[in-house]
Amino acid sequence: MDTGSAVALAVAVVVVLLVLVTLAKTVRIIPQARAGVVERLGRYNRTLTPGLSILVPFVDRLAPLIDLREQVVSFPPQPVITEDNLVVSIDTVIYFQVTDPKAASYEIANYIQAVEQLTVTTLRNVVGGLNLEETLTSRDQINSTLRGVLDEATGRWGIRVNRVELKAIDPPASIQDSMEKQMRAERDRRAQILTAEGTKQSQILTAEGQRQSDILRAEGEAQAAILRADGEAQAIQKVFEAIHAGDPDPKLLAYQYLQTLPQIANGSSNKLWIVPSELGEALKGIGGMLGQGGPGAAAAGPVVPAGGAAPAGTVEPPRAVPRPAAQVDGAGSAGPAAGDAGRTGA
Repeated sequence: MDTGSAVALAVAVVVVLLVLVTLAKTVRIIPQARAGVVERLGRYNRTLTPGLSILVPFVDRLAPLIDLREQVVSFPPQPVITEDNLVVSIDTVIYFQVTDPKAASYEIANYIQAVEQLTVTTLRNVVGGLNLEETLTSRDQINSTLRGVLDEATGRWGIRVNRVELKAIDPPASIQDSMEKQMRAERDRRAQILTAEGTKQSQILTAEGQRQSDILRAEGEAQAAILRADGEAQAIQKVFEAIHAGDPDPKLLAYQYLQTLPQIANGSSNKLWIVPSELGEALKGIGGMLGQGGPGAAAAGPVVPAGGAAPAGTVEPPRAVPRPAAQVDGAGSAGPAAGDAGRTGA
């Protein structure tokens, strides 16, 4: 290959490279959610939107692309003094978005650093007017105030602040200890109140149940007494009707009287068996009934005349008979009370 051919080849390569560079500077593709600022001869010319764009080579210059998506920036903890002179450490998170690429490029040199410093300054101004308790319980109010101030200040920079969040508010260690003690005391107080309320409610329910139980028991006893009284009345009525329907004679009544008589002496508290004076009449009736029943009726025993002595061989029923020794109290004998009772019966 001669020298002329080599020079021609070198020129062709340079031309090709120049064409490629020119095409690269002429045709630019802007991605979605990005924006490009074009400067022509050092002055702002236009803002490129997503898609294919044509530039004038060696005349137009494309600045670094700007992200139009919402961005999240977390700032390190900042010490802030509250109204009651307590230093708290606050972490903040900023959600912002570039709305005007031209203003973001020419109105502020570093908009992220500017937003951070503005957030710290505004946070100190807002928290400085609140005490510690209000700072801990008014996060929504602080977030809203910060967002309003930042959005107004960053509007001329082509930036919109969408949301401001306080990640953490850390008071001093001594204050945290005091707050924990206070919260523990408050929880203990609430627990005692709830326990007292539960005890009170339990006692009320127990008393109400006891009252209902007493009412039902009293109603049951009243109902049982009424039923017992009705049963006794019906029994007495039936006995009365049976007696009148059977028309008993004196002999049957005397026999029933003798059967009932042992029940009078039945009882652990009885010391003497007091024989009623009607016993003689009952015995006479029974004796007469037995005497009429057979030929040996005359041998039933002589009749004791009134005011006379009993014939020989006839035993007169005693008026008062002491009970057996097994039924007498610990003295082992009836004692003088027996004689008194006998005289009383006489």
